[in-house]
Amino acid sequence: IIDSSFLGGRFFFPFGYFTVELLDEVEQGSVREKASSVSLNAERTRMEKMKVEDLNACEPASPAPEAPTTSLLNDLKYSPSEEEEVTYTVINQFQQKFGAAILHIKKQNVLSVAAEGANVCRHGKLCWLQVATNCRVYLFDIFLLGSRAFNNGLQMILEDKRILKVIHDCRWLSDCLSHQYGILLNNVFDTQVADVLQFSMETGGYLPNCITTLQETLIKHLKVAPKYLSFLEKRQKLIQENPEVWFIRPVSPSLLKILALEATYLLPLRLALLDEMMSDLTTLVDGYLNMYREGSADRLGGTE
Repeated sequence: IIDSSFLGGRFFFPFGYFTVELLDEVEQGSVREKASSVSLNAERTRMEKMKVEDLNACEPASPAPEAPTTSLLNDLKYSPSEEEEVTYTVINQFQQKFGAAILHIKKQNVLSVAAEGANVCRHGKLCWLQVATNCRVYLFDIFLLGSRAFNNGLQMILEDKRILKVIHDCRWLSDCLSHQYGILLNNVFDTQVADVLQFSMETGGYLPNCITTLQETLIKHLKVAPKYLSFLEKRQKLIQENPEVWFIRPVSPSLLKILALEATYLLPLRLALLDEMMSDLTTLVDGYLNMYREGSADRLGGTE
């Protein structure tokens, strides 16, 4: 999550900017963005099938010991209600829970991914990797598990082209995973990119002055009241007070809850963005439906 004042719109559609340097890297980003836009239709048609398969993959777990849990996603509250609750499982050792988590995650077609650490990029330190499915949230303590966590299953999941990973601003995590762990993140639905694309579609090709934070995107597209996203403001305050807050062990339940909620909200956010981006197509199809049935019968001919 980055500050909203960070200018990033030109990275999505660089062909309109003739003074941009490092053209090769920018063009690659443009090609990837174009491919993402073209695939929206196919993505929408697969959505319901994915949802059913994901729910089937969320069968009750065997009665293995669980880490601290506090109730999960299936009914996230978007309207004013009680304080948000989320169930999570902390994975900080290679025992039964780690293997069971990897097996569950590998069954998914769609999952969300978030990360926390100190300056997460090739020069920083990754401390937490949060992975959420439709029915569970796993918090992988990378600070304690180390690179073995990726070697024992996470790398295969992150690179799997069959599993869609929903991330908000994938640039920093992608850079970190590539240069520190040799992992090439694949098949990503970036909610920050989707927000820019939606803005461009709504405004006839214009780009926003600034890219949005996760908090801004949730308020805009999921209509979440700001007071129910206070965990993101708390996160930012904690990081400002202590940039190495994610290194502290043991981790307080309030921090674990922040980690879990960061990943949990991304799945419904993706669905909301897809619905908005498909609205133009839906309008055109509605017109297509009425083209003949509400017109004159004379032009249709007959069977005689």
